[in-house]
Amino acid sequence: MNYRHAYHAGNFADVLKHALLVRLIRSMQRKEKGFLFVDTHAGRGLYDLEQAALGDTQERTPEWPDGIGRLWGRTDMPAEVADYADLIRAADLGRGNLTREPRFYPGSPRIAKALARPQDRLELWEKHPEECGALREEFHGERRVSVHCADGYGALRACLPPAERRALVLIDPPFESASEWDHIASSMDEGMRRMAGATYAVWYPISDRVPAGAYLDSLRLAGKPSFVADLTVSHAGPGISGCGVLVVNPPWKADGEARVIVDYLAAALDRGQQAQGSVRWIVPK
Repeated sequence: MNYRHAYHAGNFADVLKHALLVRLIRSMQRKEKGFLFVDTHAGRGLYDLEQAALGDTQERTPEWPDGIGRLWGRTDMPAEVADYADLIRAADLGRGNLTREPRFYPGSPRIAKALARPQDRLELWEKHPEECGALREEFHGERRVSVHCADGYGALRACLPPAERRALVLIDPPFESASEWDHIASSMDEGMRRMAGATYAVWYPISDRVPAGAYLDSLRLAGKPSFVADLTVSHAGPGISGCGVLVVNPPWKADGEARVIVDYLAAALDRGQQAQGSVRWIVPK
């Protein structure tokens, strides 16, 4: 596995994924009872945007300026996006950045921990040894957080059902191969057998190389309420043109909040190629 999310931290895909994640966590917290957050591909938890642009052996073009950078100075954000942006700013300031540009970007584990209540719990899985080592260091000594240096596709078997009987699972793989959807399908099948009522969020790229259509069709047969929120930012050339988040067993009103997010981001992150956002139900409630 060669993927390093540090090179992409804070890009448009992170913005969509993390803005939606904040809303899902907030929705889970409408009930007083605690819940388990499972992150199957957690990464290192916090990213230094300045270092990420350096790459391993040569400089790289940073991706965050067309993502979180587009939101940094804006004051017109709807509450659903502003909540996310405020969390990112707080994390950045908390690590000592006093400049006018973002430097420290929190990944999904750090975002979830920032929102977690005393009764909520985190299970973080990361396969890459170096990334997992950084993740362990990031959360060293923090209560109700467990870090596992192992294949995240085994997380659902190991973690579900939790004692809390409530769970939000984020599956955010690197999509390094065309077989990634097969791994997701197997993991989701295991999760559904163990906890059919959990909420599952699956991030995926919009790309000809790893099309999502076949798996979304299989979800229709499974019959679980689910919708997709996606954002397309480019219509030119090969590669990733956008991304989406599949939400299975969405909380109440989650689709409406997702529509506000994708509509705003499509305008805010447009690269001059008529960016588009949409929310569509795969299996209606």
